[in-house]
Amino acid sequence: MGFTQGVPPDIEPAEFNGLPLMERVRIAHTHWVDHGFGTPKMINVIYLVKVLILQIGIGITLATLSSGFNPLDVGSWWNELIVYQKAILWTMLLEIMGLGGTWGPLCGRFKPMTGGVLYWTRVGGIRLPPWPDRVPGTRGDRRSLFDVVLYCVILANLLLAVVLPGVAARGMADQSVVNPIVVMPLVVLLVVMGLRDKVIFIASRGEQYYPAIVFFTFLPFVDIVVALKLLIVAVWVGAGVSKLGKHFSHVIPPMISNTPWVVLKSVKRAHYRRYPEDLRPSRMASGIAHVLGTLVEIVAPLVLLFSTNIHLSIGAAVLMVCFHLFIFSTFPLAVPLEWNILFAFATIVLFLGFPNQDGFGVTDFSSPFLLALIVAGLVFFPILGNLRPDLVSFLPSMRQYAGNWATALWAFAPGAEAKLDEFIDRPAKTTPVQLESMYEPDVARMTLDLTLGWRSLHSNGRGLFSLLMHHLGEDLENYDVREAEFAANTIIGFNFGDGHLHDHRLIAAIQKRVGYAPGEFVVVWMESQPIHKGTQQYKIIDAALGIIEEGYVMVADEVEALPHLPNGPIPRYTTWRAETGGQPTAGRRTADHHAADHNSPSKPTAAHHTMSEPTADEAVSS
Repeated sequence: MGFTQGVPPDIEPAEFNGLPLMERVRIAHTHWVDHGFGTPKMINVIYLVKVLILQIGIGITLATLSSGFNPLDVGSWWNELIVYQKAILWTMLLEIMGLGGTWGPLCGRFKPMTGGVLYWTRVGGIRLPPWPDRVPGTRGDRRSLFDVVLYCVILANLLLAVVLPGVAARGMADQSVVNPIVVMPLVVLLVVMGLRDKVIFIASRGEQYYPAIVFFTFLPFVDIVVALKLLIVAVWVGAGVSKLGKHFSHVIPPMISNTPWVVLKSVKRAHYRRYPEDLRPSRMASGIAHVLGTLVEIVAPLVLLFSTNIHLSIGAAVLMVCFHLFIFSTFPLAVPLEWNILFAFATIVLFLGFPNQDGFGVTDFSSPFLLALIVAGLVFFPILGNLRPDLVSFLPSMRQYAGNWATALWAFAPGAEAKLDEFIDRPAKTTPVQLESMYEPDVARMTLDLTLGWRSLHSNGRGLFSLLMHHLGEDLENYDVREAEFAANTIIGFNFGDGHLHDHRLIAAIQKRVGYAPGEFVVVWMESQPIHKGTQQYKIIDAALGIIEEGYVMVADEVEALPHLPNGPIPRYTTWRAETGGQPTAGRRTADHHAADHNSPSKPTAAHHTMSEPTADEAVSS
């Protein structure tokens, strides 16, 4: 892999593009094993420069100078709570502006590289309220002037909280903290914004930073420190628990393959069972996943939370800092680099700067009742989200990079994808158009299909491709298939692997603006696996017709299938199907078809619904 030149698959682009879909997927994921996305290393350097300048350079400078410290005298401020508070607020500002995760080429964002602020300061764009039928004042999917002003006020409030001097801490007058009066408006503003548009709340990483802001506002000094410890441990342990399933082993091999500093092909291939025939995870990959991943992410944080032995605490802290720096170095898709830097810093500040044995342990919290309330609040969404993933995003569920996400693939009939650019005004064009501005069309298409190869290496990818094969049959080869995470990013300005941001609600909002004919735009969508079940629920969505089929696939079938499905699609078990939803045909647009309710699109009325789950013998075959 060169510094300025990428490494494409070893096949002529025109020849590659003429192959059947699953053969292209096979070539793409075989190439991924050795080269990842094949991006030039210059791209990784750009990401490093972004972190060094925006988060560390500007962020630390503002946080320290505004708190009365010399940014170059690290020893004077590394364990000052106010500096850590401002680091959180600054990182949140970068995230909510679209300058943190989901930025740049590794997220399918080429021109422009930034989404976020370019989208959310424009009146008329698509917004996605979480409960439009239940929360007054949130209906509709159009971004209004009120939404833009509200968003800008949040940006200004976050910046003010960073640059204004602190005040004496409540309960410890010799310590400074961010002024609670300054951050207090954010407690309300972020909730209102989230109810108007869940995309912006998720983009702000509100599931982690919002509780911290609440702590800053209402708690005295010692309680803030203890509550922040509980928060970060809840994130770690929640993520560790979520990795106990069958999906996580499938995350490690493609992540290592895309790591720029792992240059030996033998090391990359060792993470797969038998290159190139069987690209399921090897035993070594599974061991790395569940020992260096799951075990470390559960045990080390609990040690940090309860240990009163400084040497044990230092060892656990070093382990967690290395854990985050390793993830940072792999440049995982969605590139949450700033998040990993902040958590590495938090480990040092909270657990070594404020040791448990010095009066900052859980038992030093001022009120047992309030402590219990905070713990209950921190575990509520992880528990609910793991039991009912349809109700909670995988981020508040604390399932970061566990491989268990809501996911989707988009399939466009010829010419249908171009209608997104024709009818939806936004700062960025579709990903193919962005790539074609830099490469020949054949090269652009081949590059885009590498994302499908990446998806197939994950267990849920086998389920998605199987659903496409079942539903479209022979017509599948007439469709352009896109990874939904990348495609949705160009529509709403953000995606972090959360399929709830591109479910039937987004498809209905797109349909309202474009008016696809039946069969022109088809989506296969799968929910995360509940922790107590071995299934993933799916939906098949036709933009013109709404949801036309529901059912589930078995996770055991997904993890056993080879990534390119040489033995055909895995079974799907249909629990509901619209009578109008048979096999769609790719056709030209003949008339406008708009969803009746673009916020909560209803299923076609002529339908049957099986409430009980069918047996394996009743599985619908293609």
